[in-house]
Amino acid sequence: MATASAPGIGTLRERPLHASLKRWYAEPGDQTEVAIDGYVIDLVRGDLLIEVQTRGLSSARHKVAALLARGHRLRVISPIAVDTWIVKFDAHGSVLSRRRSPRHGIASDVFAELVSVATLLADPRLEFDLVMVEMEERRFHAPDGPWRRKGWTVEERRLIEVRGTLPLRGVADLAALLPPGLPERFTTADLAMCLGRPRRTAQRMAYCLRLVDVIVADGKRRHDVEYRLAGSAGT
Repeated sequence: MATASAPGIGTLRERPLHASLKRWYAEPGDQTEVAIDGYVIDLVRGDLLIEVQTRGLSSARHKVAALLARGHRLRVISPIAVDTWIVKFDAHGSVLSRRRSPRHGIASDVFAELVSVATLLADPRLEFDLVMVEMEERRFHAPDGPWRRKGWTVEERRLIEVRGTLPLRGVADLAALLPPGLPERFTTADLAMCLGRPRRTAQRMAYCLRLVDVIVADGKRRHDVEYRLAGSAGT
């Protein structure tokens, strides 16, 4: 059941990146911040529910599962940062430095999020739009901040520009994210090398694609599981 939400509900703690993506994605006639079956939905477009996820799908997996279980069609908007500018501020809000991060996101990075909803990926009512963005990451120093960043805490992320979108509308679109150059039988080490990504990314991708029957396990190479495309002949 859909009901009108109180003004501002769902936006009181809304982060700048989330708000910017929601505005960018919205079309005339969309409803915003609508309460449906106990959840507040970012955008409602006819019978399509649209959720912008900038904090990771792990925190929203129960919401996704519940909405699908109740028969809703759900589209998740997931940003991929192809370029990130890291801006450091002092305690007074003055800029100390601004540099471009050496990390550049690619579409396959989305599997870091999809692993949280891997058992739902075959549901035809679940869709994803990858939004390739340039963004700014603002950091402030705190004595009790994360030691890995030497005390620098990410305060917020801001959208600079949308570079493009990639719709994922089913299992075939997920399969298309496999990189070219994979051998017929491959391990996650092979997959990581072809992706140009850490092996953990490849492991998440393999896990998701195995659950939706895009790839199948087919023996071992030493201690590593070997995979092949489902339907292809093993060798």
